[in-house]
Amino acid sequence: MYIPAAFAETDASRLHPFLEQHSFATLVTSREGEPFASHLPLLLERNAGQQGQLLGHFAKANPQAETPDNESVLAIFHGPHAYISPTWYESANTVPTWNYQAVHIYGRYSRITDPAELKQVIDKTVQFYEAAQPAPWSMEIPDAEFTEGLLQGIVGFRIEIERIEGKFKLSQNHAVERREKVIDALKKQSSDDAQAIAALMKADLPA
Repeated sequence: MYIPAAFAETDASRLHPFLEQHSFATLVTSREGEPFASHLPLLLERNAGQQGQLLGHFAKANPQAETPDNESVLAIFHGPHAYISPTWYESANTVPTWNYQAVHIYGRYSRITDPAELKQVIDKTVQFYEAAQPAPWSMEIPDAEFTEGLLQGIVGFRIEIERIEGKFKLSQNHAVERREKVIDALKKQSSDDAQAIAALMKADLPA
C-alpha cells in the first residue's frame, strides 16, 4: 500500500483496536494466476506468534478454501472514509481528496485440520460477536449433531502475521486551521462515515 509518511500509522496500540473494531475484512489470495478475494470476519490473536495471528473460516464450497499452506496472503481492513471538498479549505490551489483509514496485513496462510481446533475458532468467533448481545448465543445451544454438520461444511485457517501496514489519512499534511475547517464541514454531512472521520480528525489534532 502506498503510504506517505504523514499518513503512516505504526503504533500497535492503535492498530490492534482498529483491527478488532473493523474485523470484517477482505482476504486476497492467488488462484490460477489471478487475485481471488473473499469478504469475511477475521479475528486478531494479539499474542500469538511473533506479530500476532488472524483466525477465520471459509465455506468449504468456496474455492479460496483450497489455498495451500504457507502461501503469502493479504488481508485488508477498511475503516470509515469520507470525500473532502477543496472548497472547505477556503484557500486557493487545493484539490478534492478522500480521508480514510485502512490497514493491510501480510502473512502466511495455514489450514486448520484438527476438528477440535476448528471448533475453538468458531467458538471464539461467536463469543467475540455475541458479547454485546443481551442474551448471547453460543455454539452449545444447537445439538451436537447439528453442530457437527456445520463444522463439516467449513474450512478454518490461521494467518501468521508478517507485516502490518496502517494508513490513517486524516489531512495531517494540512495546517491545523485547514483541518479544523474540514472537521466543521464534515460535521454538517449526514453520513455516519463523515461523522466518524470528523471525530477521528478532531482527536488527531495537536494538543
